[in-house]
Amino acid sequence: MKRIGVTGHRAIPDSVLGHVEDGLRAVLGSHEGPLEALSSLAEGADQLFAAIALEHGAGLTVVIPSEDYEDAFEDAGALARYRGLRNRATQEIRMDFARSTDEAYYAAGTYIADSCDRLVAVWDGQPARGHGGTAEIVAYARALGKPVTVIWREGVTRD
Repeated sequence: MKRIGVTGHRAIPDSVLGHVEDGLRAVLGSHEGPLEALSSLAEGADQLFAAIALEHGAGLTVVIPSEDYEDAFEDAGALARYRGLRNRATQEIRMDFARSTDEAYYAAGTYIADSCDRLVAVWDGQPARGHGGTAEIVAYARALGKPVTVIWREGVTRD
């Protein structure tokens, strides 16, 4: 079984959203045979990746950073999408953190990088804005020698 994990930005500008969706569909649709998708289901890239993976018949493994993770969702729509995707997961992994902190996010991101055969990064190429951010997880995966597919439109930066 091929295992593909995701890391990415929570905010994806409208000008790059279609490009990101097409890129995720291309990556997830290019594999034959069983596929497992690993995601923390954060707003933005994680939820988009998980939804497209499910469209392609992948099993979904959800990596939950902390006990209070749902409290980190400020947008009701994003929380509803999180719950809906989580209910469709075939497996759930929980990090051993009570609170949603940068350390918890880093642990979830490195777990995904450690556990996948390929990491997909919805990333503008800029430095991480905090510990556990996209750039840090990409660097971690590359240090492990994992293949990393970056999906973004050149010249566009996130808000």
